[in-house]
Amino acid sequence: MHPQMHLSAIPGVNCLSRRVCGYFSLCRDFSTSCALVKSIDLVEESNNSLDKGNYLELRQRMRSFASSGDLSGAIQTFYLMRYELGTATVHDYNVIISSYLKSRSGSMDGLAEVYAGMKRFGPSPNALTFTMLFNGMLSFRYLKEAISMLREMRTAGFVPSFRSLTRALNMSLKKGCLVNSIDALELMLGLNFMPTKNSVHSLISLMISEGRFQQAYNILSVLFARGYFCSANSFNLLLWVLCKSGCSYSVLEIFCLMKKKGIFLDVRSYTALIYGFIKEGLRKEAFQCLDDMRADGKQPNVRTYTVIVKFLCDEGKVDEALSLLALMDKEGCDADLYVYNIIIRELCLKDRFADLSEVFQILNQKGFVPDSYTFSALLDGLLKLDKVEIAYCLFHDLISNECPVDVVVYNIILHQLCQENKTEEALSLLKFMTDKGCMPTDVSYNIILNGLCKENRLDEALQTLDQLEWAASGPDVVSFNTILSAACKQGNSSMIRRALYRMEYQGVKLDVVSSTCLMQYFCNVGKFTECFKLLELMMSNGPSPSTVTINVLLHHLCMNGMLGKARQVLDFARSYGIAPYITSYNILMNASLREGNFLLVGHIFREIYSQNLRPDIVTYGSVISDLCRRGEITAALQLRLQMLKNGLGPGIAIYNTLLEALFRRGKFWDFIALLKQMNLEGCEPNEVTREILNRANSRGWTKGVPKFAKLLEFVIGNL
Repeated sequence: MHPQMHLSAIPGVNCLSRRVCGYFSLCRDFSTSCALVKSIDLVEESNNSLDKGNYLELRQRMRSFASSGDLSGAIQTFYLMRYELGTATVHDYNVIISSYLKSRSGSMDGLAEVYAGMKRFGPSPNALTFTMLFNGMLSFRYLKEAISMLREMRTAGFVPSFRSLTRALNMSLKKGCLVNSIDALELMLGLNFMPTKNSVHSLISLMISEGRFQQAYNILSVLFARGYFCSANSFNLLLWVLCKSGCSYSVLEIFCLMKKKGIFLDVRSYTALIYGFIKEGLRKEAFQCLDDMRADGKQPNVRTYTVIVKFLCDEGKVDEALSLLALMDKEGCDADLYVYNIIIRELCLKDRFADLSEVFQILNQKGFVPDSYTFSALLDGLLKLDKVEIAYCLFHDLISNECPVDVVVYNIILHQLCQENKTEEALSLLKFMTDKGCMPTDVSYNIILNGLCKENRLDEALQTLDQLEWAASGPDVVSFNTILSAACKQGNSSMIRRALYRMEYQGVKLDVVSSTCLMQYFCNVGKFTECFKLLELMMSNGPSPSTVTINVLLHHLCMNGMLGKARQVLDFARSYGIAPYITSYNILMNASLREGNFLLVGHIFREIYSQNLRPDIVTYGSVISDLCRRGEITAALQLRLQMLKNGLGPGIAIYNTLLEALFRRGKFWDFIALLKQMNLEGCEPNEVTREILNRANSRGWTKGVPKFAKLLEFVIGNL
């Protein structure tokens, strides 16, 4: 959106509406009309029915009625003054509103009644009337109606005060109502009022929390266009969120805007952009931004370096991370324990324990005490390297030396024990950690349940679920899904019913994982009618099926020769707004090729492109495999070239399929050419490749062809 555009252009926010709340229309039609007609009738029926008195007496009576909450009596007295004495004015009506608001009986209905009466019978409200009605509505927490009253005030030719507008905006922000906040802001800008910096910061925070990143940027642009000077804090908040959302180039636009408006770019601004570039894999741009940061006189801080160190470690470039750590020390930027923990974890994963020892020496020299994250990084790294016994020894030493160990460390060991089918030891450790005062979390308990299910001890898992000391809310849906999934895989209908009964008893609703497990079970036992019922139920009542749910059903339908039904299921899912992924089409593609339905294959390809999808390596692999099976090797080889043109590497499975087909057809030189191409593309052969090459060698293809023999020897030697 161009900065000059109106805020009403922001999608989803109808800021130009001059609405009058339902209260007004309701009271206008009934309550106020009845009260006013009654007061006029009373005057017309008898001049003696009410003591007219003089103006001051009637005014006092009117105030008394309003102060006691008797709005009907106050309005009747007002119109008695107006029609009999001809002295009542809008100021007297304001007295009613003021006195009524001070009474303990005041309500939003009453205010709506007063306003509806003034709109219909007069007198016309003045600025004070609108202000009092606005304040009253705010006091009753009717924020939307209060803002509408300010719009009514402006329409009537009066200017709401900056204080009233700011109150409306801040209260909207405090309640987290974005629509009302934008409405109040637009009203302010329409009157050439500028919001405070705190209000702008809160508004940007609210928009970001609701994922309205582009709209937040639009708001700042509009404010800039009107000469408003935003602090770097508001921009930095937006910068970080945009970068985390993969919108680095949008951040660059904001950078340019900030510089153009003379906003001071601080270290956080540059750090946000560096983070964004790194998150999107733009290494060159990230380090260029780091250089620009230094050139701008901003020294990177520990957070800046932490972002880069984590990126380098995630990329496996731990040596560069260590070099950066040395640079930090040289520049006087002290790394914190978090940075060292990142490097420790990566060194563990790289099996570089000599370097790890040096890092721990540095930690000791700097006075850092390893924390639970340090130990978690060590244990996790050791286990991923399959150094299980070393990990167990380290854990034992930590416990023996009473080192700071939290539930995360325990969960790592619990998970490893359950992976090794040592659930009994895991249960003992669970009791030990509880005795030590480290309370297990739902994650700890779910690890135990998963371990029992992994050992096919479903009855014990359900019993253990009852015995564990869960939080007040009890076991969650993940806990039940653990048991339900295992029961569905085993086809244990009795356990499925028990698990579902327990879920209903605990008030835990099925989620998409639970429903997908049931879909898998019905498919496995061939109850496709139940599958269709379950799918319809999920579509209508939720939870909405995922692509995995749909694919489970598609796969089993295709495997049971029901390709037509599978096609209908996919169309049905699309009609409910569930966009299929390429995996769904791959299932149909494989089935179509197996059945020789080439007409459907072509239709599937067209539909893939119509859905803005692209064939992946599985799609191409299926077609290439079918072409090879039917002896159309030339077409298969051309399809491999099409893959490369589209930026897809064929992969060793496709190469093995092609090599096998060429070998069976005795296409000697094509076999050699493909082997060379595979070698040039850096595709590593596997055991299947080795077996094909050994058969080629044993058939005698290499006799009289020394070059081919050397090539085969080279490839086989590098397996």
